[in-house]
Amino acid sequence: MFIAFLKLGLTSFGGPIAHIAYYRREFIERRRWIDDVQYTQLIALCQFLPGPSSSQVGFSIGLSRAGWPGALAAFLAFSLPSAFILFAFAAALPYFSGTAGQGAIHGLKLVALVVVAHGVWGMARQLCPDMTTRVLAAVGAAVLIASGHHWMQLVVVVGGGLAGLLLCRRAKPVTGGALPLHYGTRLGWGLLAVFVVLLAALPLVAGATGYVALADAFYRAGSLVFGGGHVVLPLLEQTVVVPGWVDRDEFLAGYGAAQAVPGPIFAVSAYLGARADAATGEFAGAAVAFGAIFLPGFLLVAGALPLWRALIARPLAARAVAGINAAVVGLLAAALYDPIFTSAVRGWVDAAIAVVGLYLLGARRWPALAIVAWCVAAGVVVSLLPVR
Repeated sequence: MFIAFLKLGLTSFGGPIAHIAYYRREFIERRRWIDDVQYTQLIALCQFLPGPSSSQVGFSIGLSRAGWPGALAAFLAFSLPSAFILFAFAAALPYFSGTAGQGAIHGLKLVALVVVAHGVWGMARQLCPDMTTRVLAAVGAAVLIASGHHWMQLVVVVGGGLAGLLLCRRAKPVTGGALPLHYGTRLGWGLLAVFVVLLAALPLVAGATGYVALADAFYRAGSLVFGGGHVVLPLLEQTVVVPGWVDRDEFLAGYGAAQAVPGPIFAVSAYLGARADAATGEFAGAAVAFGAIFLPGFLLVAGALPLWRALIARPLAARAVAGINAAVVGLLAAALYDPIFTSAVRGWVDAAIAVVGLYLLGARRWPALAIVAWCVAAGVVVSLLPVR
């Protein structure tokens, strides 16, 4: 299990959607560990739950195939390569102080703009197929941009679910087989209870600083991210920028760097935890943030797997998921404007670099690594020229 996922952890560029394709080729077509019906059910569950969706899918495959040791092996092998690379980037960040170094950092901010813009477009096409869901997404984005309050993110997601119950009547329930498991519903309910207890208790024992506060902040971020991938951006910005642990430029540079590495985007938590803990050695902060942001998603998916078959067959669940998905699109659209666009685009040159990058990524289908190379190289060149 570890070797199978390590190969993917070292080579799976492209984000959550690409990871799903890599998994299918490796575990359905090549190894035949699960079938297409089970895989579709699993993807539906992980889209329904908060957390890093592609990592939850991999965790669940390991859990079904080889129990809890298999789940742990799948997670570590898929996620640690990118986490170590991003931790190394956090350690090297202070050396990017010259003109060219600052140009490279700004190029990474433009990478974040390009990748998130492409992600918003793709998610809108997939998750907002009709006028009702498009309106829900637009309203959610407008509310977030107008309010400027980070707690409105949760309000928009919950409101999207409630609106979906009332308005998304065309949403169809998912039917099919379920993954074989080595445990039953009793343990499933227990894992869900652990998730709730940690979510409620960590804020009570966390102070303003320290590792418990760091664990609390990243655990809450991992608990509230519906859709995974780029959707984590606004919550992570709230988690580390608002308290002053990481400044906005460092935050966007790390998010841009995360596009250049394989594996899950949630691994950027290792970078952010290291920067938040820069004064005391970095590694402990990286480990705490990395573990805390993944833990809630794994507790939820492991707890929900035994209960999923009965739940997803209900039409009301499908409606709520449709509304939540639309709210997630609005959430990401708002984050695309602020903080990404407002921080990355300083003039027409930056806008032109981003437009070219978006064209290469969307129309020409260049890989994300090539987009990183383009934006960083352009950022360095522009920093050395008297033009903005």
